[in-house]
Amino acid sequence: MKYLFALLLFPALSFSEVPKKIYSEEEFAKKLHEEVSKKVETIKNKSVSELTKELLDKEEKLRLKEIELIKQQDSLKVSESDIAKRYAELAGKQKDFIGCVEKNNEESKSRIGQVVEMVSNMKPDKAASVLSVQDIEVAVQILQLIDPKKASKIFNFMDKDISAKLQKQYLLMKKQN
Repeated sequence: MKYLFALLLFPALSFSEVPKKIYSEEEFAKKLHEEVSKKVETIKNKSVSELTKELLDKEEKLRLKEIELIKQQDSLKVSESDIAKRYAELAGKQKDFIGCVEKNNEESKSRIGQVVEMVSNMKPDKAASVLSVQDIEVAVQILQLIDPKKASKIFNFMDKDISAKLQKQYLLMKKQN
């Protein structure tokens, strides 16, 4: 039993990690020379046909690797051109979208300008009834462009709740500008 345990222990000890040795320059050169000599001896012992076969096998593996790399490069080139094409399309769409947004903003400013002109020429009670039914943001934009004295008269003719909401928005927009 002791022998069996000892036999089982020896293989475990033989596979334990060998501590790494730090070589001096001379020891390294000597060890390198020994390893090269071993390789040369194994090559000398092999026949020319075996060496030729090994070289041909290695050349074939290198050729296959080269073909694989060429395929990967071609795939990357296709992907790169596809990405460039998509980027150009996206840039065009972005430009169109920004153009539409700017056009809408200009049209909105134009329409608000027309309404401002119209409301400025109205009596305050009529202007109050027109602005009371408008969207709050649009009404405030209109009121900002009207003379402040006229705007205060319009606020006086509005319903108290609507006037309070509009005045609050009006003050907030004045602070932002």
